[in-house]
This record gives sequence, C-alpha cells and structure tokens, in this order.
Amino acid sequence: MGVIAAERIKLTSTRSPWWCSLIVVGLAVGFAALFGLIGRIAADDPQASGAPALTVDTAFLGISGFGVMVLAIMATLTVTSEYRFGIIRTTFQAVPNRLLVIGTKAGLVGLYAAALTTVLAFAAYAVAKAVAGDAGSTLVLEDNWRALYAIPILAFLNVVLAIGIGVLVRQSAAAISLIVLWQLIIEPLVGALGKVGREISAFLPFQNASRFALMDESMASGNWHWGVWGSLVYFIAFVALVTGVALLVVNKRDA
Repeated sequence: MGVIAAERIKLTSTRSPWWCSLIVVGLAVGFAALFGLIGRIAADDPQASGAPALTVDTAFLGISGFGVMVLAIMATLTVTSEYRFGIIRTTFQAVPNRLLVIGTKAGLVGLYAAALTTVLAFAAYAVAKAVAGDAGSTLVLEDNWRALYAIPILAFLNVVLAIGIGVLVRQSAAAISLIVLWQLIIEPLVGALGKVGREISAFLPFQNASRFALMDESMASGNWHWGVWGSLVYFIAFVALVTGVALLVVNKRDA
C-alpha cells in the first residue's frame, strides 16, 4: 500500500500527467465533434463526396488513434523522468523490490488510462451524435460494442508497454521517439509495401491492436492468419514479452 500511495502521489503531483490528460480530452471531444460536423454537412449536401462516413470508428478516432498514444507518452515520462533526475535511486532504496515498484507504476497508470478513456469514449460518442443531428441516426453502439471496450483495454496495454520501453531505454526523447515513430511511420510504411507488406503487417503488434479496435476490418491492412480476438492475444503477448524483458533488465543493471 505504501508503494501504491507513493506512485499515486508522483502521478498526481506532477504537471505532465495533467497536461497529457487535458490533451487526450481535447483530442477525444474535438475529433468526435469534427466528424459529427462532417457527417452533418455530408447529409445536408447530397452532392458532397469524399467525406468519411460517420461510424463508431471515426467517432472514437481521437482516442484510439491519438489519445492512447499521448497516454503512452505520459506513461513513459513517469519512468524516464525518474531516471533523469535520479529519483528512481531513492525509490529503489526505499523499496528494494524493483519488480514491485515497476509493476505498481504500470498498474496504477494503466488503470488511470483505462478509466479516463472509458469516460471519454462515451463522451465522444455523445458529442458526435449530438453534433451530427439527423445524420447521427446511423451512429449506434448495437453490434459495435467492441469499438468502445477495446479503447480502455488497449489504453491499459499501451501504458504497460510504454513503461516497459521507458525502463529499457531510460531516455525520454529516445523512448517517445520509438513509441511515436513505431506506430505512425514504421508500421504504416511496412503495410504500404504491397503484398509483402500485407504479409508482414499481420505480425506487427500495433497493426494487430488497431485491428482489434476497428469495426471496419478493411481499415486494417494485412493478410491475417487469425481473428480479431487473436489480434488482441497477439498484442498482449508482445506487451508481456517487452515488459518481461524490462523487468529482467531493471534487476540486472544499476539505477
């Protein structure tokens, strides 16, 4: 309980988690309102073409596409900042069980991310439906619940993964660059390599995570060898592997 209290104080007494949370709120509500407005304009103007359809995937894009990444960056900073300022040494002196410290940090920040994204998912749905007006009649959660509950699940897993990467890399800039470039550049570039890229994409972790969150599977490129739940299991296994290596390394090297 002492470790939980200490990690809670660290999380709530620094500014970066608050700023990151505000950014996530803005992304969730802003993108939902934007796509709701686009759906409304497209419905009012039958001549309009090329506008993205208003679906649960587009309504949640601000959270699933960008918000979760911001939370992952926040999680990385909770580790790398302690290494940068030497706070981690004091923490490990107070609690010699390093696995307990890292595990508690990952669990606490992960649960916070899951709770925040759950609330924002419902808020984004309500905002998109309200802004869209009559065009929002097609925006329903029936048969689309996976798009909603996938968000907190993936938020939790991404936070745990980000903390593992932070433990391994220790440098804020390097860890953040790895997380952002991996998701936004490296994996999409691989998927753009034609048939070979689609074969490789089926084994890329974030492509599998995206596939689980999307109701429209055509938006997730890849020649898949398993179902959407298999993609979740694959991503969980990847997170477990990186986290396991991080926990092994944190016990082997000096703080």
